[in-house]
Amino acid sequence: MRVLFLHADRFSYEVTGETSITKQLDPIPPEMLKGNADNVLVCMISIEKGDGDTLQGVVDKAAADIADQCEKVDSKNVFLYPYAHLSPTLETPRTAVKILDQLAVSLSGLNKFTVYRAPFGFYKRFDIKVKGHPLSELGRTIRVEEGEKESSGLKAEEEKISEWLIMTPDGKVTSADDFNFQEHRLFKTFFDYETQGSRLSEEAPPHIRLMQEHELVDYEPASDAGNFRWYPKGYVMKKILEEQINAVLNQYGAMQVETPIMYSLNHPALAKYLDKFPARQYTVSSDKSEYFLRFAACFGQYLMKHDMQISYRQLPIRLYELTHFSFRREQTGELVGLKRLRAFTMPDMHTLCADIPQSIEEMLNQVKLCLEWMDNLGFKRDEYVVALRAVKGFYEENGDYVKRIAEYCGTPILIELWPEQYFYFITKFEVNCVDSQGKASALSTVQIDVKNPADFGITYIDKNSEPQHPMMLHTSVSGSIDRNLYALLEQEAIKMKKGQKTSFPFWLSPTQIRLIPVKDDHLPHALELAKKLPGRIDIDDRSETVSKRIRMAEKEWIPLIIVLGDKEIDSDTLPVRIRGKKETENLTVEQVCEYFDGEMKGKVLRPLNLPMLVSHRPQFRG
Repeated sequence: MRVLFLHADRFSYEVTGETSITKQLDPIPPEMLKGNADNVLVCMISIEKGDGDTLQGVVDKAAADIADQCEKVDSKNVFLYPYAHLSPTLETPRTAVKILDQLAVSLSGLNKFTVYRAPFGFYKRFDIKVKGHPLSELGRTIRVEEGEKESSGLKAEEEKISEWLIMTPDGKVTSADDFNFQEHRLFKTFFDYETQGSRLSEEAPPHIRLMQEHELVDYEPASDAGNFRWYPKGYVMKKILEEQINAVLNQYGAMQVETPIMYSLNHPALAKYLDKFPARQYTVSSDKSEYFLRFAACFGQYLMKHDMQISYRQLPIRLYELTHFSFRREQTGELVGLKRLRAFTMPDMHTLCADIPQSIEEMLNQVKLCLEWMDNLGFKRDEYVVALRAVKGFYEENGDYVKRIAEYCGTPILIELWPEQYFYFITKFEVNCVDSQGKASALSTVQIDVKNPADFGITYIDKNSEPQHPMMLHTSVSGSIDRNLYALLEQEAIKMKKGQKTSFPFWLSPTQIRLIPVKDDHLPHALELAKKLPGRIDIDDRSETVSKRIRMAEKEWIPLIIVLGDKEIDSDTLPVRIRGKKETENLTVEQVCEYFDGEMKGKVLRPLNLPMLVSHRPQFRG
């Protein structure tokens, strides 16, 4: 199937006559002789030869792609318009009509679009006014490849049988059916999502609007879906998160490495691993060989560990890589802003341990790192949900580790038990963000892997000088860096709904201090003051009124705002507007520095990633 997307102010058509194939098809209802719609995504569609062989797969992919494009252009109207001129090899008319019918039903079933149809097999004239923005014209080829299949890991994820329990901080366990959710609304939302929810989003989540309004991140129409452009403000936030997690893991004793982003599909151990891992891969060709783009940093670290000489005295051994990038060919309908990407940055740590007891102790230490990371992001313990997943036999033999996790969290944790081992890991810890739409995404994770060390020939020498296969922990203390920003923005969107003040964590704010000179004469003083103050400081020297510039700074969620006029120049104190506080505080330069140091304790500091003078900055979004 080939589709030309046209985002139009208006579109209309009218049937002008029959073609040679009209009589092969069923009669059309009179209302299909003409049609029109405003603010509509027009889908000019050619059904190609072979689409009927994979009919449902093509329909599913097309529906997801159309839904994704509607979200990007913010249109609730879809027009399916048969257009044979996009392809030289066309499917039979009856099959083409069947696919179009099912596509219309599939889109209508999402309950978020008004779907319009033009008839197949007629001459028609149409009138269209295309909007002309970067996403208003886009072509797609939608195809289900022969032999395309899901990995056994994906199938296991879909087919696994689960028992759900809940453990409170005091270690008491109840079934989900018996648990009182009344005082744990977020926990209930997460449980419902885990047991009944769908990853598909029915509407654009608010973090997309926020990331665009703040000029942080945006869609890149020239790339594959799920790949983004990062503007200067978003880039500095991303880099700060990366440097902070590097500092955390280096301090913890992990050794940073770098590995390739692509690997051979024919490598025996890797081919076996691909079938077990619940992810979809990108593939590339080079010199008649096939490669896949990594979806985590596992492969390079496995192969590196295979070649290492390791003694039991050196365990646990921790390697990690901050991946630029990892790639997962997620389904189009699941690609929603920064929540789920096809190219993302993630710190991936793999720890070798001698046995189960050492693995559990290491897991508990790493769980603490995950919880501390959430603290640093500004999340309270009741603003996210912890889940623990395990093979039932392992849980029953080693249940004390779950009690310790529940105690660390201080909130109930959801426990999912499997009757058998579906994956390479026997237990998995997760920190989950629940967004403003009630959908959940995992950030931090720790897993105990009992399979891959043997599959990849990783060994250590034990006390008796005998080679043994270790256990291995898969850990991402922060989770995807991109998804961290999604979680932060969604959390602020929830606050906005409640009428609360929104903000970025001080240490992550693209601008931490903004100086606003009242007049041009005050600009030199502002420039001198900027040299005395720490952090990412800018100066709003635009010709707007002071009150308007203050409102602009508030709209950017800038933590500290200082207005400088004649009075301030002659004073020993500065009028500091601290975000979240009603009253302006008069602080000396030294006190501002002390406030800054208190907020930045233990955090990395990067310089401003924009011109200091706001008037010198380009506008990245129209």
